[in-house]
Amino acid sequence: MANSEHTEPQPSKRKENPIDPDKVAENPHLLPYAHTVGGAVIKPIDKGRVKGLALSAMYEQTNAQLDQLREQVELLARQAKAIHDRVKISEDIYQAEINFKPLIGHIYHLYQKESGKHVVSMVGPEEWGPNPPFTFIATVKLLSDHTWEVQE
Repeated sequence: MANSEHTEPQPSKRKENPIDPDKVAENPHLLPYAHTVGGAVIKPIDKGRVKGLALSAMYEQTNAQLDQLREQVELLARQAKAIHDRVKISEDIYQAEINFKPLIGHIYHLYQKESGKHVVSMVGPEEWGPNPPFTFIATVKLLSDHTWEVQE
């Protein structure tokens, strides 16, 4: 017979992993970056920039709200001053001489006599002629809350 070669089975060669074991992660899903070439790009967050933008937005919003409150406070202060002015002129009028019953919503005129006393009249300053008997102070209107509002 022909020369028969008897070949012994060779031990199976096991493929070795070409990647260094120190560079293989046991839990790749916990890595803060992609662990494969096809993985999603994960960029680290610039925490300082994020906080800076958040602070900027916060300041912008709170400043806008503070501006609104400031405007409301100024409006309330103007309204309070107007009420205070109405009370002051109302006190002067109620201490003045009034020889008639004033009607709500009607216009009257406040004058001052030479003696310093006030007088309320239905006669306007232009209706007295060239020599008015009193010094004109204000044209006023009686409001429904019985305060007086200066008209001019």
